Amino acid sequence: MTARRGEISRSTSETQIAVCIALDGEGQGEINSGIGFFDHMLQLFARHGLLDLTVHAIGDLEVDCHHTVEDCGIALGQALAIALGDKAGITRYGTAWVPMDEALAMVSLDISGRPFLVFDAALPQIRLGEFDLEMVEEFFRALAIQAGLTLHIRLQSGKNAHHMVEAIFKAFGRALREAVRIDPAIKGVMSTKGVL
Repeated sequence: MTARRGEISRSTSETQIAVCIALDGEGQGEINSGIGFFDHMLQLFARHGLLDLTVHAIGDLEVDCHHTVEDCGIALGQALAIALGDKAGITRYGTAWVPMDEALAMVSLDISGRPFLVFDAALPQIRLGEFDLEMVEEFFRALAIQAGLTLHIRLQSGKNAHHMVEAIFKAFGRALREAVRIDPAIKGVMSTKGVL
């Protein structure tokens, strides 16, 4: 099987980002965005998605984390789209429920080619380290648009902000892992249209 790998370099006046994702990996992450909490979440995503992920980002963190996080989402979505190629043989859909102590998150996605985000997660508007929690939704919106995902994220419960976000990123990794899995029984793409 051809290696399912995508690589993107993105440079703007605000950020310089390089992303590489391998869908058939071992869950290894080499992450450096300059935002410690965000790096931790991306490591969790890679580990639970069994993806090999490299993210190197330099951004205008003296302003805030917004540009860096959103642009990482854009670049990761573009790299994921490349890695998926024509999407032949993938199961297409994935859903995962992940508990993290008192927090419970559900992520369901369709690698549909029709970008859409439903983000139903009442996260507190606080900062964890240098990471503003309002950026969780922005990150996933950017990623979903660029990768062509229909993405539903629901936070069912939670009090501890770290646990809440961690459950979301782990659930996203596990749902994506399910959706990108190759099923030998699927001939072509999983669509009556013949294309995704």
